[in-house]
Amino acid sequence: MEPFIVSARKYRPQIFEDVVGQQAITNTLENAIKNNHLAQALLFTGPRGVGKTSCARILAKKINDEEGLHADEDFAFNIFELDAASNNSVDDIRSLTEQVRIPPQTGKYKVYIIDEVHMLSQAAFNAFLKTLEEPPAHAIFILATTEKHKIIPTILSRCQIFDFKRIGVIDAKNHLKKIAEQEGITANDDALHIIAQKADGAMRDALSIFDRVISFSGKNLTREAVTENLNVLDYDVYFKVTDLVLKNNIPQVLIEFNHVLSKGFEGHHFINGLASHFRDLLVSKDAETIPLLEVGDNAKKQYLTQASAAPLPFLLQAIEKANECDLKYKTSKNQRLLVELTLMQIASITFEAEKKKVATT
Repeated sequence: MEPFIVSARKYRPQIFEDVVGQQAITNTLENAIKNNHLAQALLFTGPRGVGKTSCARILAKKINDEEGLHADEDFAFNIFELDAASNNSVDDIRSLTEQVRIPPQTGKYKVYIIDEVHMLSQAAFNAFLKTLEEPPAHAIFILATTEKHKIIPTILSRCQIFDFKRIGVIDAKNHLKKIAEQEGITANDDALHIIAQKADGAMRDALSIFDRVISFSGKNLTREAVTENLNVLDYDVYFKVTDLVLKNNIPQVLIEFNHVLSKGFEGHHFINGLASHFRDLLVSKDAETIPLLEVGDNAKKQYLTQASAAPLPFLLQAIEKANECDLKYKTSKNQRLLVELTLMQIASITFEAEKKKVATT
C-alpha cells in the first residue's frame, strides 16, 4: 500500500503559473527577476494558505536558474528555511547571520526563507536588523508572516512588501475542478463551490476539505455528500423556508426549523444562513449585481427563479429582521423562541400586502 500524499502537498505549485489567485504578485516577481530589479529583502504577508511559502520557494529556485538550464535542479543547498515559531531566539538569528557571509557553492544566490517571522523575539529582530539592511550581494531574504502588524517598523522599512490576498471562491473552485479531473473524480459544480466557500479564502484549507470529502464519498463528489460531511445546511433548506415565508405558511416554517434543529444545527447557524440567503436573492434581482452571487451554476438558476418571486421590500425587511435576531441571539435566554419569533415576523411581511390584494378583488 503506497503512502497517501495529501493534495496540499501533492499539488503544491512548482512554478509561478501554478499559484492560484495571486497573479499581480507573481507577475511582479517574474518581471523583477527578468529586469534584474529584485530587492534583497522581501516580506510576503497575508492570510494562511494563500501561497506565501510556495511563492518564496519558487522564487528561490527561479533566481538561481535564470537561464532555465536546470529545470530539474532544486538548488536545495542554496535555500535555507527557518521556522521562526520554534527558532526565535537571538542565538538562532546569530547562527543564521554567520551562514549568510559564506557565498554559495553552486548557483548565484543563497536564499533565506524565514516563515512566521512575526514570532521572532524583540532581541532577535534587533540582531537581524544590520544584516537585513546591508546583506552580502549573494544573499536574499524572504520573510513570510500572517501578522504584519506584529513586525517592528524598522524591519518593515527595510523590506519590499507583497500583500497576498484571500483566494476568491471562483478561483478556488476552478483549481479544485482541475485537481478532480487529474484524480479521475466526478465532481458536481455546486459541491466544489461549497468546499471553496467553506475554505474562506485559503487554498490549503480547500484542498484539506477536498481530501476529507473524497475519503467520505469516493470517486463521485455530490453536493449532498459535501453538505453532510461538512455539516453545513444545504441551499435547498433555505429555498424551501423562503418559499414558505412568501406563502405566509407559519406552521410549516416552524416545522422546517424544527427539522433543522433535529439534525444538530444551532439556531444561530440557521438564522445567519437565512440572512445570507436573502442577501443572495437581493443581488440576484439586478443584472449588474449577479456577479456578486458566489454559488454554483445550478444553484444560480434557483436563485434567479426565486428572486423573481420575492418582492424587493420583503427582502430588505427580512434581512433586517434576520440581522436583528443574529445580534440578540447570544444574550437571549430563550434562543429557540427568538428565532421562531423572527421567522413568524418574516413570514408575516407579505401578509398585509396579500390581504389588500384579496380585498381589492
